[in-house]
Amino acid sequence: MKSRLAAGSCALAAVLIAVMLTACAQDRADPAVVHTTGGTVRGTVHPDHLVFQGIPFAQPPVGELRWQAPRPAPAWTGERDATTPGSLCMQNPADPSEGPQSEDCLYLNVTTPAAKATRPRPVMVWLYGGGFYQGNAAEYGAARLASQGDVVVVTANYRLGVFGFLRLPGMSDGGTFGLQDQQLALRWTVANAAAFGGDPGNITLFGESAGAMSTCAQLTSPAATGLFHKAIMQSGTCMSEWPPYAADGTGSTAFDTPAYAEQQGRAVSESLGCPPDGSDLTCLRRAPADRLLAGQTQFGPSYGNALLPEHPAIALREGRFARMPIILGNNRDEARVSIAGTVPSPLTAAEYRRVLDADFGTHADAVAAAYPAQPGDNAKTLAQLNTDRTWAYPTRNARDALARSATVFAYEFADPAPPQFTDLPAAPFPYGAYHGSELAYLFDLPGLARGLDDTQRELADAMIDYWSAFAHDGVPAVPNRPAWAPVAGERPFVQSLAPGPGGIGPTDFDAGHHIDFWIRLGHR
Repeated sequence: MKSRLAAGSCALAAVLIAVMLTACAQDRADPAVVHTTGGTVRGTVHPDHLVFQGIPFAQPPVGELRWQAPRPAPAWTGERDATTPGSLCMQNPADPSEGPQSEDCLYLNVTTPAAKATRPRPVMVWLYGGGFYQGNAAEYGAARLASQGDVVVVTANYRLGVFGFLRLPGMSDGGTFGLQDQQLALRWTVANAAAFGGDPGNITLFGESAGAMSTCAQLTSPAATGLFHKAIMQSGTCMSEWPPYAADGTGSTAFDTPAYAEQQGRAVSESLGCPPDGSDLTCLRRAPADRLLAGQTQFGPSYGNALLPEHPAIALREGRFARMPIILGNNRDEARVSIAGTVPSPLTAAEYRRVLDADFGTHADAVAAAYPAQPGDNAKTLAQLNTDRTWAYPTRNARDALARSATVFAYEFADPAPPQFTDLPAAPFPYGAYHGSELAYLFDLPGLARGLDDTQRELADAMIDYWSAFAHDGVPAVPNRPAWAPVAGERPFVQSLAPGPGGIGPTDFDAGHHIDFWIRLGHR
């Protein structure tokens, strides 16, 4: 009996080994197939890269799961099609050309080099911008970044607006659901990086605008500890501020106080005929998604909870953040895109002064002296002023706070004529290196009026080389590229990134954006 059992066990083992070898052989023959913790996915094979789209990392946050912490997606059987992206998260303004919207939107996309890895590759997890009320992971084509940089790129959706950041009394960790989605996407990445040839111990979190602010917030979140190992913040940090500015120089930020966030939540609840104190979340969870979307105001993350115990800017300023290598920077002409189409054109000296009075109050005279009105159109002057105070100065403050205890590399994207998006309004001045213009140098994006020219393509190659070298080793050091030193000293090193001969190299960022003036003014 024992011998027959032994023989049977050996035969069964032989069968299992044969099945496993067959499966492995099939995987080698078909690189489009990957086995994740949730099940098997089939993506798309291109000559130099592979793409896997629409992979669920969370259960649909609908019904009773609306305004709950995201829960891992259930496993599936068989082979899941991963050749098309998932739905966009609910957002305004709705653009049907970008694809369908749904609350069932917690999907991610993975792009990997087609070449077989000789060792596990670094992983880069991208968080899109859009003011926390719009954005779409699938529109960031990562083929160039993945194949040229030899990295695995993950782009993940997260809940937006009222769906991602509603807060009411008694709501567990309200105001942070979108940030919680980001953390679950990171946990999924840790668990599945190896299946795509990536290294779960070498993850870079990076993002632009609201995605950069999210990255910064995750640096300060106790719940994100250990989920990533490097960070890149493009045009946004925890310290980003915008007008109007109070007498002490502080402005509005992306992170709401608990009181303000709950005030917004009460207004939403009351508008839907639900108790304004949030005592009946079932009523709110039964509200149609389109009604919530139609009636929402600006929602963003709020602090004073387990995810963000304090305002992330305070945490950064006082050194309470995860220590890791960091890249951060701005575009030279950030605010031109926000000024164009939103102020009168031409903007007269009198109208310009009214804007300064509204934005800066008691500091308006000092600001007017530093940024004097011109006889004709003052829109470009206002754009420069807003670039300096809203973007450059807060980035400088974050840069210096981080550099006290972490290795920081700073940059300024400075292409004077990057490709423009077709939906940008007409402007009375060149857009220059406007907010978001660097994205086309790292990703393939829809909606651009033209592609990159030869010198811009060379700049794009250099930026991908720097970003991916940083993902590999924590230092943007690339053979045959200009050296990029870390932040240090009274005039910290900032790398200018512009096309053409001499376009990449050190720049006096502080002088270019009147940083000394803002320091003297007392803005912090």
